[in-house]
Amino acid sequence: MIFDRLKRFSIVLEGAERDGPAAFSPGQAVSGRVVLELAAAARIGALRLRAMGAARVHWTESRSAGSSTAYTQSYSDQVEFLSHRDTLLAPPDNGEATVLQAGRHEFPFTFQLPETLVTSFEGKHGSVRYWVKAKLHRPWATVKKAKKEFTVIEPIDINTPTLLAPQAGAKEKLARAWYCSRGQVSVTAKIDRKGYTPGEVIPIFAEIDNCTSRAVVPKAAIIQTQTFVARGTRKQKRLVVTSITGDSIPAGKREVWHGRALKIPPVGPSILQCRILQVEYSLKVCVDIPGTSKLLLELPLVIGTIPLHPFGSRTSSVSSQYSVNLDWLSSIPEQPEAPPEYSAVVSSPEAEQSLAPPCRSELGDILEGPFFAYIQEFRFRPPPLYSEVDPNPQSDGIRPRCMTC
Repeated sequence: MIFDRLKRFSIVLEGAERDGPAAFSPGQAVSGRVVLELAAAARIGALRLRAMGAARVHWTESRSAGSSTAYTQSYSDQVEFLSHRDTLLAPPDNGEATVLQAGRHEFPFTFQLPETLVTSFEGKHGSVRYWVKAKLHRPWATVKKAKKEFTVIEPIDINTPTLLAPQAGAKEKLARAWYCSRGQVSVTAKIDRKGYTPGEVIPIFAEIDNCTSRAVVPKAAIIQTQTFVARGTRKQKRLVVTSITGDSIPAGKREVWHGRALKIPPVGPSILQCRILQVEYSLKVCVDIPGTSKLLLELPLVIGTIPLHPFGSRTSSVSSQYSVNLDWLSSIPEQPEAPPEYSAVVSSPEAEQSLAPPCRSELGDILEGPFFAYIQEFRFRPPPLYSEVDPNPQSDGIRPRCMTC
């Protein structure tokens, strides 16, 4: 049989690493080859290729219909993004099988990805996957299959006005114990923008006021929310991506975060345009209050793939294009310092010496150069003495010069 003679049947994608899948963007061309190695000559009916991409969700929930009746409800849905078929080796017109000799045979292929695709994702109740599958047909034999997955990354540019806008919020909570008020806890937080990329640091500016009689502990975390939708029902799962814990705030005190750093670890980008599966991120600032529930404040985040441009994006507004860091302005004193006295900078003999033109012997052969240009350096020439009489009066026969010319 052919499978006794088949040494290798696999798919190789261009740009793929040895142990990892290849990564592509929507609109790119995917190229590769199907490799077939035979130990002896064999008859082949056809070699077909199919590329697929789809989002799938599935989960079950237990329901109760009474004290002694229970059943399981299943939810599932699917959205197809990519479907491409190709025949790499077609059967001859006479219906006979093609005979391939022993050795290595390669069948190249290429296809174009659609312009709109969803980023690859693996979750608890759903996934977004892309793959290429090849089928080898032979008369009177089972079909041999080979499969190769690849990754698609939807580009998300954070250099847009929406994702460059600052995010801020405030919340407060009254701490109670046995119907007795213990005071109020309030939190105000702000971040400089909504969009970030993995590896960036989010500076958190926050104020936490503890007006209770007990110490509280502030925390901050990046939360990933996976939302799965099927048959009108939603299923969510929340994961903590990374977190930091602040110092304990004593009773009646205030804690201020001046740009507390929270680094984003390697995570997948946000998925916002899929009907049945979304991946969203948020920055959660919470305060642990003893004896009562936590005070929670969430600020929305979008994890993108195109990092922040130093001077903004072309698609952003004019203000965001030319926005720069102006923190250094705070270090400038309100009253500028007076300039130093001229005598403290240079003495009179030194000024005369510096203002004297150089001798020809000192310049040597420089004067002979074709591009010679000597510019006398300014060395703090003393200003003239003040006088109300113009030392250079204009002649009556000279027309006054226009100052704008």
